[in-house]
Amino acid sequence: MTQRFHHAAALSLKQLSYLVAVADTLNFTKAAEQCFVTQSTLSGGISELERALDVRLVERDRQRVALTEIGAEVVRRAQDILSASHDLIALAQQAADPASGVLKLGVIPTIAPFLLTHILKTCRKHFPKLQVTVRESQTLVLLTEVESGELDAAVLALPVDLGKLQSQVLFEENLCLIAPKDDPLAGQERQKLADLNASNRLVLLEKGHCLREHSLLACGTQTDKGAEAGSVEATNLSTMVQLVDAGIGCALVPDMAVKAGILNGAEVVQVALAEPLPTRTIALVTRASHPKLEFLEGEFGQALARCRHR
Repeated sequence: MTQRFHHAAALSLKQLSYLVAVADTLNFTKAAEQCFVTQSTLSGGISELERALDVRLVERDRQRVALTEIGAEVVRRAQDILSASHDLIALAQQAADPASGVLKLGVIPTIAPFLLTHILKTCRKHFPKLQVTVRESQTLVLLTEVESGELDAAVLALPVDLGKLQSQVLFEENLCLIAPKDDPLAGQERQKLADLNASNRLVLLEKGHCLREHSLLACGTQTDKGAEAGSVEATNLSTMVQLVDAGIGCALVPDMAVKAGILNGAEVVQVALAEPLPTRTIALVTRASHPKLEFLEGEFGQALARCRHR
């Protein structure tokens, strides 16, 4: 056991790279040039490798250079070892350079259609070595996946119970009240959300969307339990706008969706609201133990915050 360990310890990546170069070129001079060493250095390295393994790896005379049978097998394994060593170096470099490698990002459905393009373009511009993969899902699913390590971080809206996770605020966003064009609310100024009554039922997203909770919270007197009896629910924001257009009720929609044109083609109006305006907080959520925490809450978070102004 001690002798085998000694032999393994005597191996070096440099020696293996010399052998692979000889296998590629079948010429010691060309192999030395490929490795940027002298021919005597390359020959000495292969001789040391043969002594460490206690086998003949290369047959060489004045006419030809050839690998022995065991030499060919050692070359195949050496290629795997060298490839693994490159991966190891790349992994260490990614740790040294957090703006590289793969970053798995979650985004909720009421943000993704309106901000995701800007996020990805910003990442390509500022972090060209960082490959960002995206998963769109509801808040609770994303929080679970961030906590389990399936995702590195998620962009979502607060307030929400984060559990052990931590958040970095990116920006505050207003929620806009929309109503059918012939609704009595349409001509009012400084409407108070708390004054909405049964004739102006709130159209909500289905359970699981944090905008549902934010809408109910903004209206003050509304409760999820009370909303269940007569409310109409939508699976996404586009459907919610269509329901308002059909005269079903009014709804709160994110300002980024309005600016992206989600109301285009719908006969709805924005209702002027009284202060304080309803808002939601857009935040980047991650684990406190994440190895790239400083980067996520620093450069990456700052870049995402700037996407608001696109």
